[in-house]
Amino acid sequence: MTEEKYDLCIIGGGPAGYAAAMRAIDFGKTVVLVEKDKVGGAGLFNGALSSKSLWECSTRFASTRSDLKEKGIDYSMDFSDARKVVESAIFERKFQLNVHLNLLQRATQSKLIKLEKGIATIVGQHEIKISKKKEEKIVFASNILVATGSRPRQLPSLKADEKIIFTSDGIESLEEFPESLVIVGAGVIGCEYATIFSNFAKTKVYLIDKADRILPFEDEDLASIVASNLEKNGVTIHRNASLSRMEIKNGQVEYELKYSDGKTEILHVEKALLSIGRVPNTGGIGLEAAGVEVDERGYVKEEDTRTNIPHIYAVGDITANIALVNVAEREGRHAVVKMFGPPVKPLVYRNISTIMFLNPEVAAVGMNEQDARARNLPFRVAKIDYSCIPRAIAMRKTSGFFKLIVDDDEEMTVLGMRAIGEHASSAIQAVALLIHMNKGIHELGNMMHPHPSIIEGVQECARMLLGKPIYKSSVFKDKLKCYRYADGINTPLENL
Repeated sequence: MTEEKYDLCIIGGGPAGYAAAMRAIDFGKTVVLVEKDKVGGAGLFNGALSSKSLWECSTRFASTRSDLKEKGIDYSMDFSDARKVVESAIFERKFQLNVHLNLLQRATQSKLIKLEKGIATIVGQHEIKISKKKEEKIVFASNILVATGSRPRQLPSLKADEKIIFTSDGIESLEEFPESLVIVGAGVIGCEYATIFSNFAKTKVYLIDKADRILPFEDEDLASIVASNLEKNGVTIHRNASLSRMEIKNGQVEYELKYSDGKTEILHVEKALLSIGRVPNTGGIGLEAAGVEVDERGYVKEEDTRTNIPHIYAVGDITANIALVNVAEREGRHAVVKMFGPPVKPLVYRNISTIMFLNPEVAAVGMNEQDARARNLPFRVAKIDYSCIPRAIAMRKTSGFFKLIVDDDEEMTVLGMRAIGEHASSAIQAVALLIHMNKGIHELGNMMHPHPSIIEGVQECARMLLGKPIYKSSVFKDKLKCYRYADGINTPLENL
């Protein structure tokens, strides 16, 4: 065995690890990046990029199919064609990451970074064993950053074989569209795949929801639009249903449901998708040897990315923070600054922007109404229907709304926003900045927004709260809503 010395060893080459490595180079530090499989991780190969590429393909297909159907033309697509679109997107991004990394390693002016393909195990406070097929070696690192990500959660009684019962790791490897598919779990990922497969109009989709509505962490007005559109697309939602049993019989899936009213039901489908969350990849990497604390669920305990061992950091899905690519990248970069840079303020998570690729798309930042109520906060809300926004009318895409939530005081500091509809994701970043700066909505209401644009809906929400909208909520009561919440009561704030 030989020993090499580095300023930083990063275990895991996914979004967090890759971003951290590039930030360490900025400080002129030597880095060894250890990846056991593929650089880019789940965020590239069977996560955000691949699923969203498939969603984009399905959305375009559904729109084209609808247009052609009006002309009496039947339009369809094979799953192999959809897979080619996804594979093309993955190849493009993979090529960028690998070429970038390879050229950095070859650069004559800098030998700061080295990629090691193998399995990393922490064997001491600063020692990491890298195991490959034909060799293993020990490297020394002054700092260690663990970014090993997560994997799909399995059912305790039934392991996904990725042939009949799938997780998100394998569902996109299908050879053809199944005739029927049951999705276990009505959170974001489950609803996204229900949207995707129903868009292609070749698969009868069933969605098991143990609550009385899908997306239970979001407000009911938003979740109801998503549910209604899924059902219009042919999706059957099993509400208030718990999965009693699932097994493979004669090459297909048999599952039994028990409803909250005591009724039971047995159904048969061709394939199943488990979308019941993810678990952190913290086992077998030597955290115990280094004395790093892990909680009962397997997540690494950390404070602002630093573990209880001062020179060991943990970022991304192995922590109990929000499991998103943009969060993981930000945490990775932040950890490196804490290691090598000047003192830095702790990360703030209250202004994280998220997108849910549903029908229509959903964008979120900060609190929703039920979050604010749970904290017993007085707040004000302005909500505008998409049918009042000129750009939505021009696109003939008037399903959806903007909802802006602010403090119930003179400053009206922004607490959060929800947007559901066409181009919703393009409208949240200004609000995220206001939340980050702890600012109110006065500037937002007075600035000139581009016309016609979807983000004019955000401005009109601000104007409603400021008492100076163009459309008055007292007139368009079904399109515009403006109210105050306090002590469990909504009180209208009508703009006459």
